Amino acid sequence: MQQIPLGLSDLLVSPICLGTMTFGEQVDTATAHAILDRAVARGIHFIDTAEMYAVPARRETYGATETIIGQWFAARPGLRQRVVLATKVAGPSRNMDWVRSGSDNLLPAEIVQACDDSLRRLQTDVIDLYQIHWPNRNAPSFGQVYFDPTKDRDFTSIHAQLEALGGLVRAGKVRHIGLSNETPWGLCEFLRIAEQHGLPRVVSVQNPYALVNRVVDNGLDEVLHHSGVGLLAYSPLAFGTLTGKYDAPGFDAAQPELGRIARFATMRQQRWARPDTLAAAREYNALARQHGLTPTQLALAFCYRNWRVASTIIGVTSLAQLDENLAAWDITLTPELLQAIDAIRWRHRDPAQ
Repeated sequence: MQQIPLGLSDLLVSPICLGTMTFGEQVDTATAHAILDRAVARGIHFIDTAEMYAVPARRETYGATETIIGQWFAARPGLRQRVVLATKVAGPSRNMDWVRSGSDNLLPAEIVQACDDSLRRLQTDVIDLYQIHWPNRNAPSFGQVYFDPTKDRDFTSIHAQLEALGGLVRAGKVRHIGLSNETPWGLCEFLRIAEQHGLPRVVSVQNPYALVNRVVDNGLDEVLHHSGVGLLAYSPLAFGTLTGKYDAPGFDAAQPELGRIARFATMRQQRWARPDTLAAAREYNALARQHGLTPTQLALAFCYRNWRVASTIIGVTSLAQLDENLAAWDITLTPELLQAIDAIRWRHRDPAQ
C-alpha cells in the first residue's frame, strides 16, 4: 500500500490507519499483538491510539491501549522506526474523574505531563503525531449539534495550548501535532495563531466520517482542502451499524457478540445507536446488497476513495475483521452508486452527528 504525505508535513502514512480503542477492553493483549502484526505485514504502518483508551472509557482501562502497544514495540526491536505512531491527550473532563482528577480545563503543564505518560506507556522516545482529543473550550462535539455561547468561560487559550505543544516539538518528544473532534472555526484559529506566533502548524484533524455522519462535508472539507490539513476519518463503520450486524430490529444486551453497541449500555446512549442513525444505516446497508456489495465494503470504499480523506481509521476485534476491512481497499464505487448514496443522505442528512 502506498505511503502518502499527511497534510503539509513530512509524515508519510498509509491511507488506512489501524485504530486501537478496542485493545484492552474487547481485545486482549495477545490478540491485539496479532492484529498489529498482521496490519504491518499488510502494509499498514500508521497506528492511532489515545491516553484515555480503551473504549468505553473506564478507570480500570485508562492507558491500557497505549500499554499494550508499548509491549508490542518492546517485543519487536527495530519495528518502532517503521511505524507512524499517533496518540492523543484528553481534553477537559467528560465525566472521567480518573483523568487529571476530572479537570474541566487542560492546562499547559498537563499537556506536557500527559505526553510524558504516553511516551512511557508506549515505550518510545517520540510520538509522530500528538493530537488534542477534543476541544479545550466550549464547542459542540460527540453528538452535540449546536454551539451554545452561554457556556463560554475561561479555558486555556489556543495560544497557550500551541506553546505547550511547541515545547514538546522542540524537546524532540513530538514530531507533529493534530486536532480531533474539531470544528472549522477551531481549525482556522489554530492555524492563524500558529502562523502569527511561529508555533507548530496542525497537520491533521481526526473527525468522524461515515455514511451516517458526513458533517465534514458541511464546510470543514473546504478548510482542510485550502489549508493543506489532512483528514483522519474515524468510525467509518459507525460503530458497526454500517456492517449490517444491527439491521435486525430488537437487538439488545443479550447479544453481546454483535459488538459494542449491544455489549455496552453506554454505547447505546450515543449518537451511533440513535433510532434515526439505525434507520439510515439500514438503508445504506440495503443499497450495498442491491449492488452486490457487503455493507462493510460500501461504507469503507466510500471513505477510502473520498478526496476529503487522507487516511481512514479502522478499528477491529479480530484478524478476520482486519482482513475484511483491508479487502475493501480494492473496491471503487460507481458514479451511479455515489448518487444513490447522496439520495439517502438527502433524506436522512447526518443522524449520527
